[in-house]
Amino acid sequence: MNLTFEPGLAQRSRCLRDHLTGQVHNRGLVNVAGKMDLSPTRLTEKLAGVDSGGKSRGMTLDELETYIEKTGDITPVHYLADKYLRDPAVTQQEAMAKLAQIADALPALMAAAGLGSAPKRGR
Repeated sequence: MNLTFEPGLAQRSRCLRDHLTGQVHNRGLVNVAGKMDLSPTRLTEKLAGVDSGGKSRGMTLDELETYIEKTGDITPVHYLADKYLRDPAVTQQEAMAKLAQIADALPALMAAAGLGSAPKRGR
């Protein structure tokens, strides 16, 4: 199986609940609630994990599957894969690539900040 999805998806949300909440609101709360046969208020409570009285009302796994099925949004699965199935070697390679970009930009930024002149690059 080959998965293709947005890199860094798990870093943009604190947890799956936050990711899912953002996805629901991007798709339209009323629209998603209707597809899941829930009232918008009930879906809001489930996404928050509690009702207005503070009683636990989290989304069940069955409801998560219904959300994925009815909306076609598979990013919750991608979020979990990104968060828990990361290859440490790939993570290290990504970090090294980002460090290289920063190292290339650093001299010019230091010069612009008045922290010395930018050194000349090798030939």
